[in-house]
Amino acid sequence: MKLQKNTELALYSVLEFAARPHEHVPAAEVAAKYGESLHHLAKVLSELARAGIVDSVRGVGGGYRFAANPRRLTLLDVIRLFEDLGAGAPATPEGRTPVDRALGQVLAEIDQIAQATFGSITVATMLGMVDRAATPAP
Repeated sequence: MKLQKNTELALYSVLEFAARPHEHVPAAEVAAKYGESLHHLAKVLSELARAGIVDSVRGVGGGYRFAANPRRLTLLDVIRLFEDLGAGAPATPEGRTPVDRALGQVLAEIDQIAQATFGSITVATMLGMVDRAATPAP
């Protein structure tokens, strides 16, 4: 499963805000950290706010704050806001080879496994994984 840039940016943003739940994090800080334009990030954050995943506060000391439950919100919940997961594998037209049809089945199964995996990983779990990845190995 290949994620669109907006989806990746949404996941990065959610994890940034969830890691600092009692702070209002400026969008400019997230945009700079991930090398994205503030304008592009603003569109993503607007969608996250509409979904109730983040809250926004304007003005001095403003920014975005994580508003969801990190133990219930899964990566798939965020991904679904930006990806059309219902598309699945394309229909196999007549005349395509058996190899094409078999490969299509395998690719469809891979997408199903990826969705199941994303659906089983909560934001809280992912934050733990990020913390472990940031800790140098002994």
